[in-house]
Amino acid sequence: MTVLECSKELTIQNKLGLHARAATKLAELTLQYKSVITISCGAKSANANSVMALLLLAGAQGKQINVSCSGEDAATALNAVANLIDNKFEESE
Repeated sequence: MTVLECSKELTIQNKLGLHARAATKLAELTLQYKSVITISCGAKSANANSVMALLLLAGAQGKQINVSCSGEDAATALNAVANLIDNKFEESE
């Protein structure tokens, strides 16, 4: 088994930021992967499969976050998370 690590800087673009529905959607997505996915916002970090931890990041619209993935499907997981965030958590604003 090969463990891959990758990360990407992203900007939260949706109007409400990382609110409850967006955090739930992100956590549900990350549970589909074997990799450990961590979201960092400023000095705070959270495991992306924890809705409560994601909410504590206080990720508002326009905030820069870092998504890092570690595991055998890290690249696939990172792409999926980046797509969700870039697509504004599929919210119609």
